[in-house]
Amino acid sequence: MIAIASDHGGYMLKEEIKKHLDERKLDYRDYGTDSTESCDYPVFGEAAARAVASGEAERGIVICSTGIGISITANKVRGIRCALCTDCYSAEFTRRHNDANMLALGALVTGKGLAVKIVDIFLDTEFEGGRHARRVGLISALEERERS
Repeated sequence: MIAIASDHGGYMLKEEIKKHLDERKLDYRDYGTDSTESCDYPVFGEAAARAVASGEAERGIVICSTGIGISITANKVRGIRCALCTDCYSAEFTRRHNDANMLALGALVTGKGLAVKIVDIFLDTEFEGGRHARRVGLISALEERERS
């Protein structure tokens, strides 16, 4: 299952991505928001990140106007590696090398067509492991030290 969330700035792109996930017959849960009415992105970014961190969702997609604020929020949740991607190469390599479990998008930065391609690459690319697993382990160890 994929956790998906946005604030008001990302709402319209989130709805387009949900249509695409439906076309691909992929299960997802929408953690809000449900309109373009002004709201606070940390509320929705945290909800989706907690679903991924708990194992309720395998991956997450979060969207705000730039993708910056909502990605910062998601990365505050233990166990989350959320990558803000604006191109296909970054989406591929954040999965292959960083084992990112969440994708952030900026609705005012990335158009619908490119966003859908980025989502597909993010969802379809596997983690390579190997030396990259050691590096992801170092990131996790840093997170543990910071939280102690």
